[in-house]
Amino acid sequence: MAQCLQSVQEFIQDSFVPMVAVLCSEDAEKVTRKNNLNFSELVRPFCRLTSEGHMRDPNNQIQVIKNLKINISNIVTQPPQPTVIRKMLSEVVSVSQPADGLVANVITAGDYDLNISDRSIKASVPWYNNWKESLMELSTSKFFTATTPWFEAYRENFFQSMPASDHEFLNHYLACMLVVSSREAEPVEQFLKLSQEQHQIQHSNEYSYPKWFIPNTLKYYVLLHDISEGDEQRADSVYEEMKQRYGTQGCYLLKINSRSSAIGSDEQIPDPWSQYLQKINFQNQDFNDESPSVVINSKNIENSINAEEADELDFSSKDGVPNNFKAHPLQLDHPSDPGGHLDSLEALKCTAPVSEAKKQTSVTTHGACLTLNDHDRIRQFIQEFTFRGLLPHIEKTIRQLNDQVSTKGAFGTNIYAFFSQLVSRKGLSRSLFSATKKWFSGSKVPEKSINEPKNTAGLLYPPEAPELQIRKMADLCFLVQHYDLAYSCYHTAKKDFLNDQAMLYAAGALEMAAISAFLQPGAPRPYPAHYMDTAIQTYKDMCKNMVLAERCALLSAEVLKSQTKYSEAATLLIRMTSEDSDLRSALLLEQAAHCFINMRSPMVRKFAFHMILAGHRYSKAGQKRHALRCYCQAMQVYKGKGWSLAEDHINFTIGRQSFTLRQLENAVSAFRHILINDSKQTASQQGTFLREYLYVYKSVSQLSPEGPLPQLPLPCIESSATRVFFGHDRRLAEGVKQAATHVSLDQEFDRDLSQQWKELEEQVVAIVNRGAVPVNFQPTQYCLNSQTDNLRFPMAVVEEPIIVEVVFKNPLKVPLVLTDLSLLWKFQPKDFCRLQNGEAKEVISNEKDAHMKPMVKNDVIGTEVIPEFNMSHEETKVARLKLFPHQTGELHILGVVYNLGTIPSPNMVDGIDSFAGIQTEGNLTSNGMSVRGRQDLEIQGPRLNNTKEEKTSVKHGPDRRLDPVITPPMPLLEVFFINFPTGLLCGEIRKAYVEFVNVSKVPLNALKVVSKHPEFFTFGSHSAPLTPLSPTASENCSAYKTVVSDSSSACTATTSLVSPVDFGVGCDNPGLGVVDIPLPDSVLLPGTSIQLPMWLRGPDKEGVHEINFLFYYKSTESTSKLSHRVLRHTAVICTSRSLSVRATVCRSNTFQDDDDGRNGNMLVFVDVENINTNEAGVREFHIVQVSSSSKHWRLQKCINPCEDKDAKLSSRERGKLCFRATKCKSQEATSSALGKYTFTDINLGNEQIISATTPCADFFFRSCQSTESKKTVLSGQPAHVSSRWQSNDVTKVVRNCNEVDLNIIVLWKAYVVEDNKQLILEGQLHVALQTIGNEVCSLSQKQEAQEMVLLKFIRPEQPPSLARPSMEQLSHLIKTSLRYPESYDHPFLQKSLCMVPVTLTLSNCSLAGVDVIIDLRHKATSPETLEVHGSFTWLGKTQYKLQLKAQEIQKLQLKACFIHAGVYNLGTPRVFAKLTDQGSMCETSQQNSMPALIIINSV
Repeated sequence: MAQCLQSVQEFIQDSFVPMVAVLCSEDAEKVTRKNNLNFSELVRPFCRLTSEGHMRDPNNQIQVIKNLKINISNIVTQPPQPTVIRKMLSEVVSVSQPADGLVANVITAGDYDLNISDRSIKASVPWYNNWKESLMELSTSKFFTATTPWFEAYRENFFQSMPASDHEFLNHYLACMLVVSSREAEPVEQFLKLSQEQHQIQHSNEYSYPKWFIPNTLKYYVLLHDISEGDEQRADSVYEEMKQRYGTQGCYLLKINSRSSAIGSDEQIPDPWSQYLQKINFQNQDFNDESPSVVINSKNIENSINAEEADELDFSSKDGVPNNFKAHPLQLDHPSDPGGHLDSLEALKCTAPVSEAKKQTSVTTHGACLTLNDHDRIRQFIQEFTFRGLLPHIEKTIRQLNDQVSTKGAFGTNIYAFFSQLVSRKGLSRSLFSATKKWFSGSKVPEKSINEPKNTAGLLYPPEAPELQIRKMADLCFLVQHYDLAYSCYHTAKKDFLNDQAMLYAAGALEMAAISAFLQPGAPRPYPAHYMDTAIQTYKDMCKNMVLAERCALLSAEVLKSQTKYSEAATLLIRMTSEDSDLRSALLLEQAAHCFINMRSPMVRKFAFHMILAGHRYSKAGQKRHALRCYCQAMQVYKGKGWSLAEDHINFTIGRQSFTLRQLENAVSAFRHILINDSKQTASQQGTFLREYLYVYKSVSQLSPEGPLPQLPLPCIESSATRVFFGHDRRLAEGVKQAATHVSLDQEFDRDLSQQWKELEEQVVAIVNRGAVPVNFQPTQYCLNSQTDNLRFPMAVVEEPIIVEVVFKNPLKVPLVLTDLSLLWKFQPKDFCRLQNGEAKEVISNEKDAHMKPMVKNDVIGTEVIPEFNMSHEETKVARLKLFPHQTGELHILGVVYNLGTIPSPNMVDGIDSFAGIQTEGNLTSNGMSVRGRQDLEIQGPRLNNTKEEKTSVKHGPDRRLDPVITPPMPLLEVFFINFPTGLLCGEIRKAYVEFVNVSKVPLNALKVVSKHPEFFTFGSHSAPLTPLSPTASENCSAYKTVVSDSSSACTATTSLVSPVDFGVGCDNPGLGVVDIPLPDSVLLPGTSIQLPMWLRGPDKEGVHEINFLFYYKSTESTSKLSHRVLRHTAVICTSRSLSVRATVCRSNTFQDDDDGRNGNMLVFVDVENINTNEAGVREFHIVQVSSSSKHWRLQKCINPCEDKDAKLSSRERGKLCFRATKCKSQEATSSALGKYTFTDINLGNEQIISATTPCADFFFRSCQSTESKKTVLSGQPAHVSSRWQSNDVTKVVRNCNEVDLNIIVLWKAYVVEDNKQLILEGQLHVALQTIGNEVCSLSQKQEAQEMVLLKFIRPEQPPSLARPSMEQLSHLIKTSLRYPESYDHPFLQKSLCMVPVTLTLSNCSLAGVDVIIDLRHKATSPETLEVHGSFTWLGKTQYKLQLKAQEIQKLQLKACFIHAGVYNLGTPRVFAKLTDQGSMCETSQQNSMPALIIINSV
């Protein structure tokens, strides 16, 4: 049980005290009424004796009486009615509440810290060896108060209100005080009248109440003298007369009122009466309707319900109205619970009294005419009465009772005393004493039928029955603390009552015998708990007297608690709960719960469960505050343990009780917890929760309609998922126009893609700012979410909408309706174009206007309102809310405001919800209910993890996505693509148009576009942004510039010079992929648009490609906040395979006469394969032209032209073309210093495509630039920077001999059948020839696959040595050529030796001197060679050593000697070469020329 102020011994002694009646004259009442007290109230604070009393028992043994208390009360002639007692006890419990604002008692039990009650100090009971010391410290502390004072108050008043019974004498009056004032004319006669009145009340049959202990009641005569008004001498003379008449021990002169109330009122006199008068007792005059003679002193008290309501709620079953006990006691919508439905809430709201109205407006002062001396006189009076009057009377009565019992037997007093001592001291059988008493007793057992059942409870003994005399003596001994003799008498009487089957008497004897045994000093015998159990069972089942059973249970529970038998005490208390009294059951269940928590091993869950049961019974009893307290204490155990259904029940009940008690904030909090948790309730139950929650919320809002909006818990907002979009929604495609994709809320965030956009923007910003990104550069972010960088304030533009996407989640199984949904914001106006003068403008907010449904501020911030937003059960749904800023400044988006409502239940029939079992009226729920509230958008920023302090603690950075800065007007660009393809062949050229529209009121300029794939598109060259179309191109819808070629010029080369700068490539534009878009006058005015041509080329790799375009533009008016804007577009292109081009280059063996000494003829072999698989309906490809682009080389002519000119390739066909390439002529070579490229076109058809113009040259330069950039990225260094081994001069010279800077452009046409129509597609493929002899392919798949190698993280121990040129590279230093007649006639018959002159031409291909050795001794030794070609010999010098200067050509005249006719191979000379400055070890054999065959004819 809970901690109490009194020990169990003090509690029992104060529960059973001698009863003294009081009869006062009218004048005596007037004297005491000066102090606002009657006589019994006047002496009540002094009724506990401060000194010990003594008396002798029947054995003449002195008995010491300690701390005796007597009960002095007015005579009441009628017993209090049960209804009045119940109301009084209910009021007692109601007014005893935990103190507010005090530190709570906290008990630590396992993992729980339980706030048991709101009391004055903190108690931490760890439940181990020192738990008793902890409790002792608490009990002795002057700050300590009981944890359940309402239970102690109930218990005290319950014992005081118990009516006197015939089967026991503990509550019978032992004496009567007759009080007369000294101002009476004849005080003695007045005493006589009072004495006669007392005699009549006691002995007349007219009065059956009160009960008197013995017929000869002690009468004590008190003369009350008022010192301030009375004659003291007369009072003394009257008192002397009284002493002569009544004896000195039977009368007393009490002098009071030493001062008048008006004199010395400022003196502080203690008021000992307040603590007694504040307690409600059963003598309250307010309950005087049925018993007019009852006198009650009380004051107005505060309760959660009024008296009539308490009577109706708590005692409906006692008045004949049965309670409905079929429902489960924890059912939420219990019919007996006043808060069961909304109508009940409405009714309780209307009938709940205002606590302030119940409080007293004035404080009554008690004892105003009494001084401290008067207090001492009253105290002395009580001691005199007790020691000289009451105790001697009790001692005499005990002896008389002992003699009466003994004289009716044959043996007498000594024999009775002998047996009494044996029984009390030796523990012999009481049956011997009982049999002896009955043998010699003259009385008869009350008449009973033999067949009468043994549970007779209505048996009555006559007053003179020996059994009752023994019981009287036992009660008297018990009252004066003679527990040994009392136990003996109780035990004897118990046996007699059981033998007589007088069960009510037996139960009372058993009860008091157990208590006497417990209170015996020295504990000679254990506490007989089974006595109490039998007594309780008898009271309940046989006697049907729950009052006596309750008294017995309260006593036994306290005894068991003192012996730390908490489990037995809890079982006893729980067994005493019943349906006839909700208040009693609630109190006992609460005490049982405290027993569970006070065990050595606390049973916390049992504590919580029984607190729930207690709270439920409190609620039924109308004790709303106590019910709320019990549920709150139980919630400490169930909260956060996964018991969701229990939590829902507790929170729901707490919400109801709090609402009933007008604790609206607590009610809202409790209902909020039900709705925001992961509820496992059914849909109907959740609907009930929601409707009651809305009703409570509505009541809260009605209390302060102008106050701040409440925070709504539904629906749940995922704040971190909030997205903010700046700008208009993009326009959809219109016909052939396709709008730029840009950024929208429908797109999912991709971190990698976002990084690409950031890099593109940095790239173009760096170009604009001369190669450096500004320090304050802030990437443009149109859509902010949890993954973007939100550390800076985002920028929004005035007059452009701000869209906030809020993610709502409905956790319930019932639908929700949100109406008039909009954003809450506050705004600080600022003019960024002017310097601030230090005067901050007033902050503007729409929070005050949030109570109104339409919220629009046209002059500052326009707010869009969503009229209705429906959410299905357990649905996650997004709402997009717009703001329209009309001024510049700083905007802060605070949250959302809306009306939360429910959809009317489809199961409502005539106002009854079939699911919830709740009957409603009006339009509370049948038509739906809504309340207006708000939810704040609180977004937690990213966790900081940079410094040591941040790493060791949890700190979060700011998230400013909801705090945009509204900047001055900026231009707004919209881009549309016309005839933009979605599918292309690899290398296909397609022409489209781009429309640029300025939809703002500000002109824009500096329009640029940047992309990671510059080879994909072009807007034309700088020199001719709008390239004029040739007539032929217009007729054929060609993207190229073409001219008609005649048949004579077929397969011949047409040459032109082009500067890369004209196409955006070169030193003037170092930014890769940044293209200036040509605008007329470089400005796009507001509201205007322009269409520009755009050429596209399909990527060389098949598949789906995403090409990102970033359009950059600025305002003509510079602003400090926003320097530029960008527009994004992602083009998705699906490419199919077209042609595969493979090319190789090798040196030619011929030396033409027109060369200038630097022979540069080479052969270029182009292998073209149709790898298309008819996926795009392509029938065949035509190779219409092959062009070259280089600074040093050009194609001269096609060696193997086709007869039908065009090279046609069907699917999987392959063709090979051979071209001769020569060095550029001198006038062309001089232009190489200017960085110009020579474009050469060899037409294979009937029209020539001018490759040096847009778009052919654009895509060539862009593809070359893209290839170089990729190489730079892969190698980690620019392409023009040589590596370590390239810095070696020898190696460089050797490499230059093998390098060829020649680019081949293959232009083709494809014939496609689509929708029974034939279309002609165009395209171009690029091949870059870099090294002699290496084959290069236009497809990059294999190359990319080869580049993917495993990474090695092994660091080399030493740097690599300088690489030397390879043998392959050194074998290309010298180019050789033999010149001889193809056939030679010789008369072998006339002359046997044939000598043929042969010229060997040597050409130095390098830019350094070369030492050459020619060895003619080499002969073909293989049999096959000898068989085919025959054998010959060289005449003359067989080994030559020459030195060739850079690019020098020398000729050697040789003679070959043949001895017979045949076919011979003259290519047998071996040529060795080395650089002049190198050693002989570097001599390398040069590559042999093609076989040189000569035919020797014999004539």
